[in-house]
Amino acid sequence: MNFSEFNLHRDIAKGVKIAGFKEPSPIQEEAIPLVLDGIDLVAQAHTGTGKTAAFGLPILEKIASGEIERALVITPTRELASQVSDELYHLGRFAGIRTLAIYGGVGYGRQIALVHKGVQVVVATPGRLRDLYQKGKIDVFNPEIVVLDEADEMLDMGFLEVVKEIFDYIPQNRQTLLFSATMPEPIKDLAESILYNPEYISVVKDEDSTTNNKIEQAYYVIDESQRDEAVVKLLEQENYNKALIFCRMKREVDRVTEHLKALGFNAEGLHGDIEQMQRDEIVRSYRRGRLDILVATDVAARGLDIKDVTHVFNYHIPFDPQSYVHRIGRTGRAGKDGRAITLVTTDEFRELKRIQKEVGASMELAVIKLENNSLSEDDILEFKHKVMSFKVSSDIDMVLEKFKDEDCKELLSKLLSYIVSKEEISSDNLLGYDSSDVDDLYQKYLENERASKRKKSKKR
Repeated sequence: MNFSEFNLHRDIAKGVKIAGFKEPSPIQEEAIPLVLDGIDLVAQAHTGTGKTAAFGLPILEKIASGEIERALVITPTRELASQVSDELYHLGRFAGIRTLAIYGGVGYGRQIALVHKGVQVVVATPGRLRDLYQKGKIDVFNPEIVVLDEADEMLDMGFLEVVKEIFDYIPQNRQTLLFSATMPEPIKDLAESILYNPEYISVVKDEDSTTNNKIEQAYYVIDESQRDEAVVKLLEQENYNKALIFCRMKREVDRVTEHLKALGFNAEGLHGDIEQMQRDEIVRSYRRGRLDILVATDVAARGLDIKDVTHVFNYHIPFDPQSYVHRIGRTGRAGKDGRAITLVTTDEFRELKRIQKEVGASMELAVIKLENNSLSEDDILEFKHKVMSFKVSSDIDMVLEKFKDEDCKELLSKLLSYIVSKEEISSDNLLGYDSSDVDDLYQKYLENERASKRKKSKKR
């Protein structure tokens, strides 16, 4: 199937062609005809499967053909609101369709003014949208189609009651679409309360609830003090296009970002304390390839859908298995390969094993190899001892004769360098631990765990 079979308005079809769309993805193939027919829809699909176009194209088609005048898309985060608005604008621009992203962190004035000027598509976050409706600032905006995008993310972020309240302000005679990666009971209950006789479709396979098999997953066992060095060495060695580094805390994001920038990496940080205008610029630069590395917290990266992220780094292993799935799912999208790298210490073995067990993560132990171009003081002393205790050859006079015209210091330097390269005397060529070391460390970890349990049991 190709997009021409949807018989889209010529101006919408032009936007599709320039966007480079050729064949619809599974969610697009199933959802677009249903939305065009005016049917309420519950669709289960992950980010990165083309769901924005799955609901966006039929909405734009209905506006371009005059069937409807306005549509509303509700998203959990500011980044996703901006991203969806941008994509819909580019698909509908030749039809003169105007879009607007509404979110907190910026002034109300411009957003209210643009709604009153008649934008056709509003993409909004729940908090700011509810505030505007509560204050009567956008009563003129009565959407005929409403989309809940990333509904399970809204549940996780505590927006469900806010979303329910928003629907009190929206006309009842509407078409409603709900998209979600997972379908927990509260989302099913919400669907029953706000949708009318909906169709249910899903393009989520069983393995999608674990980890994408196109993502190569590796972990490195290091000491706590080696995290920064490990990230730098891996960035130097990996052939990445766009890299996303996850940290647990805001201050960690700032520190890692500054460290990378000081070393010449094209990196920026993203977390909740960064001003909205700066956040928008950082995400825009990352999306357009002007920025290679984004260092972020889990919350800041929610709803962030960036194409061509080739590598995800877990600076610390996440606290729970589902966070791991969400993090590494930022790469390996749209059928492309990806690589997920996790740094762990012996104190984090428990989290590592739980992730491997609960989400079926096929994580391979890897080591970071260092170049043998630096010698420790012990290496040098050992080398000196080897050289000075070596028996002098009986033919040395003939050899010296051949080198008599050479500069003595240069000759000595070259000879020693030659011997060093042959002997490979530097043993410090790994950062962290290899498989044999890790096995021993893990056994010690298990012994400590058992000892700790016995101690707790005696106290009881």
